[in-house]
Amino acid sequence: MQTINITAYPEDTSQLEALKVVMKALKIKFEISDDNPYNPEFVAKIERSRKDYLEGKGTVVTLDELNDLWK
Repeated sequence: MQTINITAYPEDTSQLEALKVVMKALKIKFEISDDNPYNPEFVAKIERSRKDYLEGKGTVVTLDELNDLWK
């Protein structure tokens, strides 16, 4: 038996269930892993930042202002 790795990105549980049904119908053994390569604290920080930005809590910086930081 040959082993290959396949990565799928289902958008919701119905898509995940459909993938399971197809694999079972084809009699293919499979594993499902919930391994997330990202640190949960980092993900939470990014999500808070996105929320803040959408609520208008960000700061706009021009290119000139940004370039002045490097001088």
